[in-house]
Amino acid sequence: MITFRNATVKDLSEIVQMLADDVLGRNRERHENPLPKSYLKAFEAIDLDQNNELIVACRGEEIIGVQQITFTPYLTHQGGWRATVEGVRTASSERGKGIGRKMIQFAIERAKKRGCHIIQLTTDKKREESLRFYEHLGFTATHEGLKMKL
Repeated sequence: MITFRNATVKDLSEIVQMLADDVLGRNRERHENPLPKSYLKAFEAIDLDQNNELIVACRGEEIIGVQQITFTPYLTHQGGWRATVEGVRTASSERGKGIGRKMIQFAIERAKKRGCHIIQLTTDKKREESLRFYEHLGFTATHEGLKMKL
């Protein structure tokens, strides 16, 4: 059985390991012991923000997935709220077992409970399999997203 809970600081190393265990993540994340302080600072900011949830998926005590859900108020759509899902990762030993689907379904339910009118996410264009996965779950590419590295 898969359960979901808010991440704790004790989970941080396992979370960073999942973020780094990825074709794109291995070049941008630093899973070291000790972890760079930037991860702890980010975790603390997320943890203190009532509009951010860092969620881990667990099988028993083992962490097998992670995602961040951010809830944002907007003036558009008559002052509606949106949920943004980021950093979705499944442990490499668990990929292809439906964990990602359960995680996204959890995020959708959280968004509904928070009164969001839309849930959104992005995936790197290089992640063609992820794009198909999200489309299969009902997400549609309605906008063109742009980013600028600072």
